[in-house]
Amino acid sequence: MESFKFGHASASDWEQAAETCLIQMGDLMSSPANLGFLYTTDLLADNLPDILDYFKQKTQVSHWVGSVGIGICSHAQEYFNVPAIAVMLGHFPEESFSVFSTTDENFDTFSRTHQSDNTQALFAIVHGDPRHKQMADFILEVSTRLSEGFLVGGLSSSRHQFLQIADDVVEDGLSGVLFDSSVPVSTRLAQGCSPVGPRHYITESSNNIIIRIDERPALDVFKEDIGKDLAKNLEKVAGYIFVGLPITGSDTGDYLVRNLIGIDPDHKLLAIGETVGTGTSIMFTRRDPKSAREDLLKMLNDIKASLKGRTPKGGLYHSCLGRGKNLFGKNSEEVKMIQEVLGDFPMVGFFANGEIFYQRLYGYSGILTLFL
Repeated sequence: MESFKFGHASASDWEQAAETCLIQMGDLMSSPANLGFLYTTDLLADNLPDILDYFKQKTQVSHWVGSVGIGICSHAQEYFNVPAIAVMLGHFPEESFSVFSTTDENFDTFSRTHQSDNTQALFAIVHGDPRHKQMADFILEVSTRLSEGFLVGGLSSSRHQFLQIADDVVEDGLSGVLFDSSVPVSTRLAQGCSPVGPRHYITESSNNIIIRIDERPALDVFKEDIGKDLAKNLEKVAGYIFVGLPITGSDTGDYLVRNLIGIDPDHKLLAIGETVGTGTSIMFTRRDPKSAREDLLKMLNDIKASLKGRTPKGGLYHSCLGRGKNLFGKNSEEVKMIQEVLGDFPMVGFFANGEIFYQRLYGYSGILTLFL
């Protein structure tokens, strides 16, 4: 694969932004592409069908995937609350990829179409609808149908239309592109949090209400872990202290970050943004700019080591809406860190309403995928 073509721009109207992207991509005939990645801010959601048709016509590329986002990103640039487009074109071996869109009702069709003796998809870039009530289970089901296929991506973020792209504009369910083993990739996840105490076990719970941890009242354990200062001012933990649910069997210490949504001081209960059961591992984590930068830097150095001197042909970055300007600063600091560590290479992506990595739905994470 040759280096991908890419462009990104913000303008008062979509036509101007799209034309600027096209100019940035340069001579498209010198290295014909067969797959496009397209992200637009949600301010252009109404225009997404026209934007997609424009790029199909101008590039002669018929296969596309992507999403709308409240924020999008490209090489060293983040766009929030402005009309903006980020587009990337790549050429992949023929028959090495297939674009898909699936809902709960057509899993069997999905399996017949994308998994056979002759077609073995191992990796997928995916985009999902955050309104889907069982999206975490949906992601696991799709991965299972792909023989434990590795999914990477995010849930669309928008203030009105949650649109995705799978050759055409779609919504609901999960969509994206599947790749076989002839497409080499490297992907890593940054959590953006750091533990503030040891791992515990839930010993009594009801749905998303944690009653006892390690056979003690849940709130007592929580206060002990977060320290005396915060324990005396529980109103300060909002947006700072989160729940971490360690992933069973992970050899990298991965955990799912979930919101702490309520505290009952009278009954010493905790309410979190996830249904949990007795025996579930739990720990408490801190999210702040310092922790996020340290974790992102570690992830970038890990993925750099995996490259063994190779330059990526192109990349995708799927980050959380809670990151970006809200955690790293207003001057595109998050994606600039990627550039500082890995150098210049084509990259596009968006800020999601939940991030997808392997078989799970994460929160507050950043996921970098490099095509090699």
